[in-house]
Amino acid sequence: QVQLVESGGGLVQAGGSLRLSCAASGGTFSSAARGWFREAPGKEREFVATITRSGGSTYYADSMKGRFTISRDNAKNTVYLQMNSLKPEDTAVYYCAANLRDLRLADARAYDYWGQGTQVTVSS
Repeated sequence: QVQLVESGGGLVQAGGSLRLSCAASGGTFSSAARGWFREAPGKEREFVATITRSGGSTYYADSMKGRFTISRDNAKNTVYLQMNSLKPEDTAVYYCAANLRDLRLADARAYDYWGQGTQVTVSS
């Protein structure tokens, strides 16, 4: 059974940092692109960051560039999202996902597997 399990969310003050992790099991995810998306109350799920299957390329939403860093450890089937300089508008449930085709990496509809989400709350 394929599972993606996020961890590392929590409450942090504006300007602080958090590191999210997403561990995958039940499949070979070293050949899948991995991404992070987020969903704030009353808003649609939005793209945050993605990393290709090799880890050679990363892509970020404009508002996250320079603040967030995505990385992966294929030996551990785990992807990370380091979030720095957090802002109250970063408050959301963060989801990790796996994209088996390594295509359309900013499109949530292209992802095949999803985690259950982890809450990130940034206080002002």
